[in-house]
Amino acid sequence: MATLTQPLPRVRATFPRLPILDAYLLREMVGPFLFAFSAFLLFWALNIFFLAADYIINQHAPFFLVLRFVVFRVPQAIPMAFPFACLFAALLAMGRVMGDNEVTAMRTAGIPVIRIALAPLVFGFSMFLIAYAMNEWIAPPSVDLSTRTFYQIIYHTDALPVEPQFFRKDQDTGNVFYVTQVGPDNRTMEDVQIFKPARYGPWNETLQAKSATVRANQLVLHDVIDTRYNNDGFLTNQQHVKEITIGLPMGETASQFVSNVNNDPWTMSSKSLRQQVNALETQGIGGTALGNLQLNLADKLAWPFACFIGVLLALPLALRFGKRGRTLGIAMAIIAFFVYYLMTSAAAAFGRNGAIDPFVAAWLPNAIMGIAGATLLWLEER
Repeated sequence: MATLTQPLPRVRATFPRLPILDAYLLREMVGPFLFAFSAFLLFWALNIFFLAADYIINQHAPFFLVLRFVVFRVPQAIPMAFPFACLFAALLAMGRVMGDNEVTAMRTAGIPVIRIALAPLVFGFSMFLIAYAMNEWIAPPSVDLSTRTFYQIIYHTDALPVEPQFFRKDQDTGNVFYVTQVGPDNRTMEDVQIFKPARYGPWNETLQAKSATVRANQLVLHDVIDTRYNNDGFLTNQQHVKEITIGLPMGETASQFVSNVNNDPWTMSSKSLRQQVNALETQGIGGTALGNLQLNLADKLAWPFACFIGVLLALPLALRFGKRGRTLGIAMAIIAFFVYYLMTSAAAAFGRNGAIDPFVAAWLPNAIMGIAGATLLWLEER
């Protein structure tokens, strides 16, 4: 008896699909966003490279070392690149849709402005989350590698960043360095003095060298008079030594250079910054040092959130001026971003000196721009 075989029913995977309106507006925003984001990072990288080119041309630093410094420094621009790209994308995308009277058609069909703005606002909030994650977990280690690379460049250049006739203190060891002058070759330091602190007195050892040179991450002293003192400050021993090697105190000390813990806020996550703030508050230390750390901690969230604020501000501007062409949209994006940057700089200055709370200072530009954008959007709806 023949058996009839029936084909198995096809199982189709069902994925949630965006409404046509939302998908259309998001496609319009992706292209301008990628263009603006790439252009901002490229401008940032070129600016850093031109500043660092002096080390290649005049100081003969290795080219690929400078290039590595530039590449790892680029993520530092993430907090500003994302908001600018969101602002730019919303202005151009919504301006194009408005210029072709598509928004007018949507509103005639009964679609409210807030419904049209929903997809761009969700896009801005999504970019905020991505920007925050990158600024929290990608930018700090990248900038730290860039900083380390910079000091490797310093050690490879023909000229040393040493200011003669200035006392400089190594914060790790307490050693105080004094260089009388730098030789014509910009590599040799002459008449170098190093003062080593004592536990119970001002100094327990001084080193006086006729000259000093850099070898890797160390300062090599030549023709040295090594003088030792007791706890009462009296001389106990003095000897002549041909060569002594000591840690290099340039910009960052040698131990800071190889340490995973860096005091640069750009190399710290929110958790590390919060620990620094708590430590200073526990010790009763305030002033500019605490204000800077509190401001940087607040900026970790405030700057990425500007992605959402940028879209919120751009939407009503695009709806109002979109018919006047893309050139006006580009100009408005640059002007709005410039105004936001000025507001951020001004608020930061007040936050650092304690005139206003650092957290308020960090969020004040977002609040002003957000209220302005929400008000303009509400007026467009009416």
